Formats: sequence, structure tokens, C-alpha cells
Amino acid sequence: MKVHAIPATLLAAALLAVAGCGGHDDTTDSGGEETPTKAAQQASTADFGDLKKVCGPGDAKSASAQGVTADSIKLGVFSDIGFTKKSEFVDAAKVFTSWCNAAGGINGRKLVATTRDSKLMEVRQRMLEACKEDFALVGGGAAFDALGVKDRLNCTLPDFPAQVGQIQNIGSDLQVQATGGASYNRYAGYFEWLVKEAYPESANAVGVIGGDVPITKVISAQVSEALPAAGAKLIYKDLYPAQGVSDWTPYAQSIKNKKVKGLIFNGDFVSLAKLEQALTNLDYKLDWIDANNNAYGPAFVQLAGKSLDFQNNLADLSGVYPLEKAADNPATQQLVDLFKKYAPKAQVTLPAVRGFGAWLLFAKSASSCGDALTRTCVYEAARKESAWTAGGLQAPVDLTKSDAPLTCFNVEKVTSKGWEPADRFEPDQGAYKCDATAYKFKGNYGKPLTLADVGKSMSDVK
Repeated sequence: MKVHAIPATLLAAALLAVAGCGGHDDTTDSGGEETPTKAAQQASTADFGDLKKVCGPGDAKSASAQGVTADSIKLGVFSDIGFTKKSEFVDAAKVFTSWCNAAGGINGRKLVATTRDSKLMEVRQRMLEACKEDFALVGGGAAFDALGVKDRLNCTLPDFPAQVGQIQNIGSDLQVQATGGASYNRYAGYFEWLVKEAYPESANAVGVIGGDVPITKVISAQVSEALPAAGAKLIYKDLYPAQGVSDWTPYAQSIKNKKVKGLIFNGDFVSLAKLEQALTNLDYKLDWIDANNNAYGPAFVQLAGKSLDFQNNLADLSGVYPLEKAADNPATQQLVDLFKKYAPKAQVTLPAVRGFGAWLLFAKSASSCGDALTRTCVYEAARKESAWTAGGLQAPVDLTKSDAPLTCFNVEKVTSKGWEPADRFEPDQGAYKCDATAYKFKGNYGKPLTLADVGKSMSDVK
């Protein structure tokens, strides 16, 4: 979650794990707008949502760690832009650093974000570069992120990712992220909602299909374990060749013959759109299809078209406030407005929201360290957040533990008109349901790497 000869279409399915790997083709400075004058810095601070003084002026004087001087903080943003051509993570970095630097930076230090374009298969090369230059990694992600974990831990580089993909990286040491721990099913509440609350008639006829590549096969295996625990009976399991399917009719016919009522799809949404068109052509309608939040956005709507009005497509946003309802949530609206100001041509996406949230976490933590900004300080400060909401962009997440379940979720539905909150979803805390049952995986899917795995401990982190 291999060799360079893998077909591009095969690798596209693998990108399920990290849907929004963005950036530029070359390593670039995303430090934002010109450094404001001292007078301007003294006159402004930056609040975001319910977070006060996220960025602002200060009197930092020391070069307290690698990548930190009295004037700047150098940070890396991982991205697979060389393969995906998507720019969500770097868009978020540009918007945040522009906004933060205009307010004075972190205690007066300018943020300088450098894109680390891993181009899907060059994760380790970019990590070795980051190890030599960056203070920390912030707001990025790479599909094959496990390839760089050992090197990151060996050079004691903290990581505040937007998204994580492979087991070896999810919740690895020196990492703080808000998408749930590797040992737990992050969709446990969603699965129970599907088969016990929203569509109980589907519980005895659920299926799983995914791309035939290691990343999605692991995800499908975890789903196949977690669904029965949520109360579902699996009657259909299949893999499709990720190098491409010329005719989805046989898969649709198999789903119809087995009378599948609920379908979990683990793969790229381009393939899902074709499968749904085949199902619709057979006049077979399921009770629900989990399109997964990789499909959350306008591209899937355009691809699937009118079949979205026949099939019932859902996605769990895992507690991120829906973008189409931004006007109802001050933090989300503020994010949309900041994108309009600093990156007017960029699209605000779910990965971009997560990226911006990671930047907020880093900035709040780094600001608390004052002049003595060290890796240990910023990591330990982030770990103290027991109800992190990124200023209101998401439901509360406990960051004090690296391996913990998500307790809140929210479900979206899509039609040919776009995405909206699911009509059968009844939130109990704002836009979210926060009563999700924790499910810890029993299967052996691997484990996150630790400092001890590379012969180090926190005493080595400076």
C-alpha cells in the first residue's frame, strides 16, 4: 500500500489507500506570499475556527533544530503528483502557509513547505532527502508510504500526515494523525449503521469486491472480517484485475445472480462507475453501494452520471464535515474562503481538508514550543490533544494514543446532482454520530513500525 513495470491502471487501483496525493512535478517552495513586514506581523494574528492565534508574530531567535532558523521552519509535503497529477496536498500547503505567514508565521518564523514528489514508487528517495533537510513532514501522503517509514524513524523525523495508507505506516512512531489506529476498523460504526439501522433487510446479503493488488486485497480482507462482526452475512467476494476490465457485465451479472443487496467496493471510482452502469443496464438495483470516500467529489458524479439516480451510493467521511454544507459550519466556510484567496483555481477536496487539518495541528503544537522549537516538543505537544477537531473541520478525535478507534462518523449520499448527507443518517452530535462500536481486528495484517524497530528511542529525538 513492485516494480516500475506495473501498469498504470493497476497502480491506479492501489491509490485507494491514499486518494489525494497532490503536488507539483518538481520540488518547490510553498512558503506562500511575500514575507510581511515587521509592522504587519505585529498587527495580525491568525485564528481558525475555534482555534485562537494559530499563527502570529514572535521573537524567535535560535536555530533550535534541523530545518529551523530564527527566521524559518522548513517542512516537507509528501505527494505522488508525478503519477496522479493531483494537487490536493500541495494546494492545502500553499493555502495554509500563505495565510499563516501573512499573520507572522510561527512565533515569527516563516513556514517553508517543500513538495516531496514520491511519484508513487520513489517514496524512499524523497524520504532520504527530507531526512537531510526538513524539520518535520506535514499535510501529505503517498500510496506506498510504508517504503519510507524505516528511514523516517531512523532520522527521527516527525510526521503530521493528511492521509496514511499502509499498515506499517498507520500510527507508526513519531506520527500524529486523525484517521484512526491500524488495529481498529475505522468504519465499524458505518458498517453497523448500514446493516442494523439504515438497511437491515440487506444484512444477510452483503458482498465485497476490490482490485487485485496488495493494498486493496488487505483492505478487502479487513472488511471481510469486520462486516460479520457488524452483523452482516457475506455472500459474495470477488477481485477484479486492476490492469483494467473491458466489460463489467460478468461482474454485474454475478452480483445479480447471487442477489447481493449491499456492496462494499474497494478500488478506483472510475471502475466503480463502469460497474454501476453495467448493473443499471441489467436493471439490478442494490439496497446500497459503499463507494468509499475516495469517490467523494465531482469527478465520480460526472463519470457515473444517471446511474447514480438508480443505484444508492454512500460514503463514510469518517467525521469530516461535508464540503457541500460549508455555509453551515464556520470552520469549513473559512477554509473555502482561504482557498478562494490563496489558491483560487484549486478545488477544495476531502484530502485537502485533511491536509489543512494536519497543518493546523502542526502549527498549534509548534507555536506552544516558543523559541525552543524541537522535534520532541512539537510531537509531544500534538500528542496532548484529546479532542482534536481541527478548529471545527471534523468530529473530535483523541490524539493522545497512536492506536485508537474512531468514535464518530458521518455518511454521504450521491445522486447525479451531487453529494449530500444521507437521508437515513441521523446524527447525534452536530453533523456526526459519535456512538461507533470499536472493533479491533483479529487477523494478522502487519503492524506499524516503531523507533525500537530501527534501534532508537525517544531519547534519540532532538
